[in-house]
Amino acid sequence: MKYLLYWLFFLIYFYSEGVYADDIVIGTSAAFRGPSRGLGIELYRGSMAYIQHINQEGGINGRKILMKAYNDGYNPVPAIENTIKLVEEDKVLLLFDYVGTPTVTRVLPLLKRYRNEFVYLFFPFTGAQPHRQPPYDEFVFNLRASYRQETEGLVDNFVKAGRKRIAIFYQVDAYGRSGWDGVKRALAKFGLKIVGEATYRRGAKYSEDFKQQVEILRKVNPDAIISVGAYAACAGFIRDARDAGWDVPIANVSFVGSENLLNLLLETGKATGRDYTVNLINSQVVPSYEETSLPAVKEYRELMDRYNPMPPKELMEEEYKPLRYSFVSFEGFLNAKLLVEILKRMGSKPERARIKEIVESIENLDIGINTPVSFGPHKHQGLDLIYYTTVRNGLFVPITDWPGREK
Repeated sequence: MKYLLYWLFFLIYFYSEGVYADDIVIGTSAAFRGPSRGLGIELYRGSMAYIQHINQEGGINGRKILMKAYNDGYNPVPAIENTIKLVEEDKVLLLFDYVGTPTVTRVLPLLKRYRNEFVYLFFPFTGAQPHRQPPYDEFVFNLRASYRQETEGLVDNFVKAGRKRIAIFYQVDAYGRSGWDGVKRALAKFGLKIVGEATYRRGAKYSEDFKQQVEILRKVNPDAIISVGAYAACAGFIRDARDAGWDVPIANVSFVGSENLLNLLLETGKATGRDYTVNLINSQVVPSYEETSLPAVKEYRELMDRYNPMPPKELMEEEYKPLRYSFVSFEGFLNAKLLVEILKRMGSKPERARIKEIVESIENLDIGINTPVSFGPHKHQGLDLIYYTTVRNGLFVPITDWPGREK
């Protein structure tokens, strides 16, 4: 009887709160299938490149990090179901690397429900507001800047370049509306309003026709368009705008998945002989992975080449050609670097109840991008910088001059 009780105690201790005998278990729900699968796959790949490296080096205090991953296809209901499974069945230590506003916003009430179990979501791939403000901000820690910051920067730069008539193309859901709100707020600073808007439904494919949206916006004669969507639909919109002979500047926010979008446009350009990347601008929330002077970039490229990680095959329903490097996977890599630092600070016995205090104590942490990361009791976002890129010679590069001054 004594040995049975001892064994039960052993199981309870090691298999609660994501701390197994040999593993620290974290959980993610993301899009590994469907038109937006490139986002979930690349974010996962970037994180796993660093996690595999840490595991190979001996893990965290002798324990390896195990990522439990489930596909939600970028849809809210599966994301809710996956979260419940991760918390109640897998008993993960924390949630990590979720992808998208429509999924994250629906998961937030669950985090509040689990507040007595100290369940936190770390570094979701979304810049939306709901998890950055009460009542849910206390349950989420962000690394990336917000969509408000991205859209404000895009508007500011367009207006300074003389392009004041700004329209918006957006995904008709919580993500798109978050970006729409950011554009509206930014224009209001200058006494301006959105001159036109067109939408599309989440899950749209590149093969779909976006000519109607192009015509809706062309009629209002905007100086620039800000797109808030995923790569398949945004690339389709750009393709149809350029095929119509309309070269108006089009900007996308970071969530779009720059390389996936660019690859679609370049492939179509080879077939048609048209340059679909003219006046294309993307805002980013991490530095360029071409800036090899940055320690984190050098490490990222080395580990991505060494491990070339992929999600478990059962998560993906079709062939996917991974990107060697991308802004999305670099963000995932930085997410993992910060996560590992947090786990190290938790010591030999990680407990959910201690996570919040430990993260909020992080101040001026160097993660290798020449910008320190800080958190606090009222600061659950680590970075604020926005980077702006355009396409040159088939690559996204930093912008040196905004289109408009020649206008």
